[in-house]
Amino acid sequence: MVTKGQDHSLAVYPKEEFTALARRAAAASRSNPQARAFVRALAAGTDEQRPDAQGRITLSADHRRYANLDRDCVVIGSVDFLEIWDKQAWESYLAEHEEDYAQARDESLGGIF
Repeated sequence: MVTKGQDHSLAVYPKEEFTALARRAAAASRSNPQARAFVRALAAGTDEQRPDAQGRITLSADHRRYANLDRDCVVIGSVDFLEIWDKQAWESYLAEHEEDYAQARDESLGGIF
């Protein structure tokens, strides 16, 4: 399942993971404008893909436009899904947030350390 991710990247989920995400999103309060916007964007921005014989998927023009995928891109693992980024956008994101990673504190990460 390919959907619009955060930070103008694309998120690629296994179908089971996406289904669980969609169910959690659908359970959010419809009276919350941000929750409604998220559910709508998730539902409208998702495309089911099946890899071809070589393991490739097709990205829609809308997805390519959203993630600014014109030429070079990078695919990164994000634990339970993949992210597809424009290469320059990813490099800029890394440069901007490298110190955040280095300075991450247990309080902000929910006790993972």
